[in-house]
Amino acid sequence: MSADRSKAKAGALRGSIGVVGIVFLVIAAAAPLTAIGGALPVMIATGNGAGAPLAYIVAAIVLLIFSVGYAAMSRHMVDTGAFYAYVEKGLGTTMGLGAAGLALLTYTAIQAGIYGLAASTVDSLVVKYGGPDLPWWLWALGLVAIVALLGYRSIDLGAKVLGVLLVLEIGIIVILSIAVFAKGGAAGIDVESFTPSAFFSGSPGIALMFAIASFIGFEATAIYGEEARNPTRTVPIATYAAVVTIGLVYAVSSWAVVLAFGSASVAQAAADDTAGLTFAAAAQYLGPMSADIMEIMLVTSLFAALLAFHNAIGRYVFALARKGVAPSMLARTHSRHGSPHMGSLFQTVSAAVVLVIFAVAGADPVLQLFTWMSGLATVSILVLMILTGGAIIAFFRRSNVDKRTWHTVVAPALGTVGLVAVLALVLDNFTLLIGGSGVLAALLLIVVVAFFAGGTAIAKVTGRRTVDSRRDLEPTG
Repeated sequence: MSADRSKAKAGALRGSIGVVGIVFLVIAAAAPLTAIGGALPVMIATGNGAGAPLAYIVAAIVLLIFSVGYAAMSRHMVDTGAFYAYVEKGLGTTMGLGAAGLALLTYTAIQAGIYGLAASTVDSLVVKYGGPDLPWWLWALGLVAIVALLGYRSIDLGAKVLGVLLVLEIGIIVILSIAVFAKGGAAGIDVESFTPSAFFSGSPGIALMFAIASFIGFEATAIYGEEARNPTRTVPIATYAAVVTIGLVYAVSSWAVVLAFGSASVAQAAADDTAGLTFAAAAQYLGPMSADIMEIMLVTSLFAALLAFHNAIGRYVFALARKGVAPSMLARTHSRHGSPHMGSLFQTVSAAVVLVIFAVAGADPVLQLFTWMSGLATVSILVLMILTGGAIIAFFRRSNVDKRTWHTVVAPALGTVGLVAVLALVLDNFTLLIGGSGVLAALLLIVVVAFFAGGTAIAKVTGRRTVDSRRDLEPTG
């Protein structure tokens, strides 16, 4: 066997990504412009009005507390499986593979939804500037091809691409916020958005649901530990930095959008033009051209999220294959790039299959593909994080490698309780989130249960195989 081929089968990822690179990858998955341009107007229009920005702060606080134990445990393991690996380490292989099923469901669903939204956005822009009106799935598959090309290569290249896109994306958000504050908004600067009365007067459950969904991907800091420089230091710092940065960007920029129309008037403005609320603010405070630029940058924001989730899924598949619960060929790494190229190819194919299914069914890329998959991913990620919180507590109680009570017991417990509360609110509003169909809501929740149960079933089957193989190797007579 050649040296290159042996390296390709070694099953070890290579990279030299640092804190900044990992933070770029994680924030790119959160897609700030998508959250502010897409989720925020919906939060405002569905009843939260001026109180919507506080939802981002509440979500950030819950996730920051949860991250204390997550970061503490990251010092004791370097694994591309992230949540799956944590649950396996704390609660055992069966629960761990159940968590792996949820992780794959979460990232696959959110990525598929973003493909739908991105394809629809690209088509609208092309038509606006005189281009052909093509089927959405053609644009989606074109994006799949570009993401596949970058995902196949070294993580360092992906981080650089995402870094450039992310700087531009956050830059336009910051410029809009500064313009609104400098001009005093529509009716002066006030802090109504951060008062409990404004938050609870609307629909806090729906607002928190969208806020948590906007943070999906923050946990991916641990996924890149194997490709990081000094992972025991890099991953914890990157985790805190990602949550704080995302939370601040969301809170400040959403507050600016509220002030752009006035705390008393923003709810009506969002109801009148939900999709165009943020772009209308840009046109008013920065000029019409800036709104056009922001629309184009929404596409780059969505693309950055697609690439980030592609990388995450590819590494989850790689981790499962290396554990022996997925085909071994998926654990191969590229001889030159050091990337999980086979896992990347598998992810590309799976994404294309999901898109083709929705296309053949004649589904709307936004109202059905994006909405349904976003709701499914939100429930799945919350269940996954709750399992991880329990795993963190169990790991430290059993291993006794860290004596800090706050880091190993109190913070993980508080974070988990907060996530349970958010999950309860999400389930209470889930039917509304996915379009109002009770039957569809029940089916999607059954999918979540099925993926977890499927993972645990695989664990039991592979566990039996391991036991049987050991017995076969035992000497007889």
